[in-house]
Parts: sequence; C-alpha cells; structure tokens
Amino acid sequence: MSNPVLKLDQVSRVYKEGHDKRITVLDHASFAIRAGELISLVAPSGAGKSTMLHLAGLLEKPDSGEVFVNGVATVGLSDEGRTRIRRNDVGFIYQFHHLLPEFSAIENLVIPQLLAGVDRKKARDRAKELLEFMGILERGEHRPAELSGGEQQRVAIARAVVNRPQLLLADEPTGNLDPATSDRVFNVLDDLVRSTGLAAVIATHNHDLARRMDRVVTLEAGKVIDFEL
Repeated sequence: MSNPVLKLDQVSRVYKEGHDKRITVLDHASFAIRAGELISLVAPSGAGKSTMLHLAGLLEKPDSGEVFVNGVATVGLSDEGRTRIRRNDVGFIYQFHHLLPEFSAIENLVIPQLLAGVDRKKARDRAKELLEFMGILERGEHRPAELSGGEQQRVAIARAVVNRPQLLLADEPTGNLDPATSDRVFNVLDDLVRSTGLAAVIATHNHDLARRMDRVVTLEAGKVIDFEL
C-alpha cells in the first residue's frame, strides 16, 4: 500500500476567546489519505472542517501533533518551506471561484504556471488541455463574468490542479450551485481525481455527494471519525 499523501497525526488546535476562554476545535485528531482517494469531510458548522483543511493545506499550524505531506513533517519547517510545499504539492478549491475577473479562463490557468516558472507556450497548452478535460475549452477566451456558475467552478477546479499538485483540498466546491450543476461539477472533479491519481479531501454539506466518495470523514468532539463506504 502506498504511503499517505497527507497525514494528520494527533493534531490539536485550540483558539482563545477573550482573556481566559479556550475553545478546542481539534483534539488529537488523526487522519490520512492516499493517492487516488476521494474523501468527503462532513460535519456541522463550527465542528472544525475549515480548521482541518487549513491545517492540511499548511495555512495554519497545529498547537500539537504533526502534519505530513508526502512524508515530510511540516510543522517545524520555516514559512518559506511551508509555502514551497503549499505551492508545489497542494491545490485549493473554494465555495466561490475567486477567478481573476479581468482575465479569460485560459489566462486564469496560465498565470499560476508563469508564477511557477513554466514557459508561456507550455502554460497555455496545459490550460487548454485542462479546459478540454473540463468540457469547456470553447469558453476558454471568455472572462468569468461571461461564464455560468458551473463553468466558473470548473475553471476554478482546473486552476487548482494546473501545477500538478498531489493533494487537492476543496471547501464546499458545489455549495453555490443548483443540484443539476452541482452534480455535473462533481462528476468532472471525480473523473479528474481518478484519472490523475490525486488525493482529494472535499468538505461538503451535501450528503448525496458525500456518499459517492470513497470514505466519509466527520468530526466529533474534536476527533476524526472515519467511515468506509
């Protein structure tokens, strides 16, 4: 069995509220995901889903425990080291697409590649390849405002994986979409994970979508409960 792409090992996260109140969001929580797995993270609002994604994506550090990405312990790394892993190994998708409004769909995929040092022609070819996979290549020269909600989110998914990360983290990626569009977007996301071997963690309130993934993870009293489907 392959080593985990992501492993949270006994992580705890405590937030301070006021002078003396402490809120424990994660309490020695452990979790791992391997390449090619698509896992849903389902929990009530305030239970710690976003905190878990932030820790997994190295946007926050745990108060205790360790976060491994591709076997590398990340908590003790410098900010530069954590940023390098986040840039090279992790892709993010949010509920709102956050596309750059003044640029076309293709340009929104080219820019992250240029920042990573990719040649402009190769970056454009990669952008077109992904948009074709997403079924929206013919919309590639359109700006976000000229795209439907589902098309915008498919561009956002393509942007998240354009630099070939190994870990994909998504926070309610279909939350703003109607059921039919949500289903289409999830199908594309599922195909992407299966065809590329990504490890993907999808936080969602949609239980129908959650049941279509490999495993369902939830949080209870700050600890991870992992269900095989």
